[in-house]
Amino acid sequence: MTSSRVDTLLKMLESRPDDPRLRFGLALEYLTAGRLQEGVKELRRYLDGTEDEGNAWGRLGAALQEMGRDEEAREAYRKGIEQARRHGHPTMAQEFEEILDAWD
Repeated sequence: MTSSRVDTLLKMLESRPDDPRLRFGLALEYLTAGRLQEGVKELRRYLDGTEDEGNAWGRLGAALQEMGRDEEAREAYRKGIEQARRHGHPTMAQEFEEILDAWD
């Protein structure tokens, strides 16, 4: 099922390449399918083009952490904390802080 969703999102992105919702959806489908490298690539593209409230930064951090790219993951979580606070999501910021604290 995920493969057909990926194909659908890729087709939609052909006609609307700047649609951040489609880009984020594609990233999530890749992550769900365990295609972490592709998911990270799409999350970065999404984050380059939109103001995220923290969620995508956390997903990026988790994917990078799973891939063993710890320093990049820490930086993603730090950005997520910053964005979550900026957009009034203290619980999300706290969750990311706890992840970072567990590393220390």
